[in-house]
Amino acid sequence: MFAIIESGGKQYKVQEGDLVRVEKLDFPPGEKVILDRVLAVARDGELLVGTPFVSGAQVVGTVRRQGKARKIIVFKYKPKKNYRRKKGHRQLFTELVIEEIITSSPQ
Repeated sequence: MFAIIESGGKQYKVQEGDLVRVEKLDFPPGEKVILDRVLAVARDGELLVGTPFVSGAQVVGTVRRQGKARKIIVFKYKPKKNYRRKKGHRQLFTELVIEEIITSSPQ
């Protein structure tokens, strides 16, 4: 059984027990998060696709940690003009452990 969820403008394919890094969610570590933007759920060979979301479907996860991704360097350079700009960026993320995929239909 797997589900496709949307979080932070991105889509993730998740199964129970998976460790997923999503865009930063404002929850402390150890807290449960309910993701209700479920695009599709596959169970027992049957695929349930939402329009755009599957009604009644939820994915429950626990926040494992908050963190920053590795640094990305952006460097601009114009030759012969003495122009150089260097900037770094570290994207914030939330690491989730997927615990349960809930659908409204009986199993």
